[in-house]
Amino acid sequence: MIQAGGILGALAVALGAFGAHALKGMLEASGRTETFETAVKYQFYHALAMVLVGILMQRAGEDAARILGWSGNAFAVGVIIFSGSLYAICFTGITKFGATAPIGGLALIVGWVLLIVAAGKF
Repeated sequence: MIQAGGILGALAVALGAFGAHALKGMLEASGRTETFETAVKYQFYHALAMVLVGILMQRAGEDAARILGWSGNAFAVGVIIFSGSLYAICFTGITKFGATAPIGGLALIVGWVLLIVAAGKF
């Protein structure tokens, strides 16, 4: 989980820098700068959450660790679907990708709720 969070975090920094420099003109011209920034922010926040979950898993009992694993997986799926759909909109201009963003957002919420449940098992 910690490694997955680290990978997502590194990718968020790389994508953020790429968007701010290489894609700046394209994003500004299409009016998608804010959308891209939202995708990067949510990816980075949840990469950090996955690192936290991984650390907590090492200290948790069996029940809490299992729930934390689900939490981390929900974060990963949420990032892929939520941020991925926003990146897809930015790169293709196809706004129909936005229809999947709420599914990713729901997965992110589930991840946080599972983290809360696991915290109750410590």
